Amino acid sequence: MLKIVSALVVLLAACAASAQTYPTKPIHLVVGFAPGGAADIIARTVSDPLSRTLGQSIIVENKPGAGSSVAADFVAKAIPDGYTIIIASQSGMVINPLINKSVTYDTQRDFAAITQVTSSPLVVAVNPALPVSSIRDLIAEAKKSPGKLNYATSGNGSLPHLAATLFSALSGVQMVHVPYKSGGQSVQSVLAGDTQVTFATAPSVMPLVLSGRLRGIAVTTRARSALVAGLPGMEEAGLPGYNLSIWYGFFAPAGTPRDVVLRLFQATTQALQDAKLKQVLAHDGTEALGSSSPEAFAAFLREEAEVTARVIRESGAKFD
Repeated sequence: MLKIVSALVVLLAACAASAQTYPTKPIHLVVGFAPGGAADIIARTVSDPLSRTLGQSIIVENKPGAGSSVAADFVAKAIPDGYTIIIASQSGMVINPLINKSVTYDTQRDFAAITQVTSSPLVVAVNPALPVSSIRDLIAEAKKSPGKLNYATSGNGSLPHLAATLFSALSGVQMVHVPYKSGGQSVQSVLAGDTQVTFATAPSVMPLVLSGRLRGIAVTTRARSALVAGLPGMEEAGLPGYNLSIWYGFFAPAGTPRDVVLRLFQATTQALQDAKLKQVLAHDGTEALGSSSPEAFAAFLREEAEVTARVIRESGAKFD
């Protein structure tokens, strides 16, 4: 018994020493989409102040596919030592596990929540050649020719996919879904005219809206957003009851030592106070918004899953 106790003491001391020295090498920050979308933009924006705070390089690694589920599955199976983490939204952590039977990971079981990082509305944008200047126009155009309009998203099971599906269910329109591997690619398809409509993250679409290359017609929150000036909210635009926003957060594999999770939480909290980071994110319609603790973020996730499941069920939204 004495030997067992001694061994435990040594192990605990080693763990404590490890946490105190963490990190001692670069950290891989996995993004579930191709470069150019909101997750990639946010990851690269946050990585600089986070690297300075932690004293180690942050290597952004893109692993696109299946609405970020490929990346989530990869990180869920990674060594839980704090050197592989993921930036993810409700696309990969809430929606995909609810609607995609092929998803093998469980958010509550397979991940340690670190902190929320950002929050923002989605933006409904169209190709300028489409004779649509408002949500009411879009509904009328879609009803005039059911199945003629194509909408682009960052992938099956992504929040933009849910946003468009919910829009179709509430407005009674039929549009064709064209999924891409990133928000950047989906927005480029609308820009090129391959698709006509997108429900996109603000960082991936607002620079093109502001330059006049795309036409923004609304944000997906119920009311107007101070983050995206000049666009009406859904209630004002004519679709009351519609209300969606997107958040991104950091996650580590389950089993990551608590001290390491706390170190990442504290470092991210500090990084989110960086004035340049806030300015860059705000310019693209995104707010730097952290959680009060890893536990608070985990509780937020549980509530988000319950609310999202109810929205999907009550709206009759289909993802087939």
